[in-house]
Amino acid sequence: MRILLVEDHQAIREMIADHLRERGFAIDAFDRGERALAGARIAPVDAVVLDLGLPDMDGMQLLSALRALQPQVPAVIVTARDGMEERLLGLNSGADDYIVKPFNLLELEARLRAVLRRVGTRRETRYTLGEITFDTVSREATVLGKPLDLTRREAALLEELLRVPGQVITKDRLEDRLYALEDAGSTNALEAAVSRLRRKLAGAHATVSIETKWGIGYRLVESPVP
Repeated sequence: MRILLVEDHQAIREMIADHLRERGFAIDAFDRGERALAGARIAPVDAVVLDLGLPDMDGMQLLSALRALQPQVPAVIVTARDGMEERLLGLNSGADDYIVKPFNLLELEARLRAVLRRVGTRRETRYTLGEITFDTVSREATVLGKPLDLTRREAALLEELLRVPGQVITKDRLEDRLYALEDAGSTNALEAAVSRLRRKLAGAHATVSIETKWGIGYRLVESPVP
């Protein structure tokens, strides 16, 4: 999942970005509203986490501009403005949640996942196909109940394939979902991730496999049991 993070305080921005990346999100992080808006024009995002006190514009002004690009994108405000009037203004102006600094990273993550589920971007917290199960909260995959050791990128790839089993996902879409703008993935990088995931699934004797549709993309299919 791709998250747009807008926070001008470098330490806080890096702290949030590092945590969410570790939890399997692709993060496009910006310190200015105009830069964030330019990034959103290049690549759609699944959700927005933003501060209100940006140097070049107010956060609600930015959210309004982002909603013009993606009307349904969920947004979580993270700000030092703790007055009830500011909270009500933020929520009534279209924010899906409002968190006051200082905050707990795990709470921010939980609230972000909650708004994603609430707007329908993420309806499931667990995906299963054949003998493989993936938990989107813990980011853990199991085959026949045994943990599958995956890197963050491999877990994100497996999640995307499990969301639409049997359907082909184009390479361009997978690259958009797995890589942030600052960490743009190449076709070779995606192919390498697919190859590693294939080996791990085969090594765990999973009854699912990744099929390549040459020139198009990949799909996850359940293999017949011998």
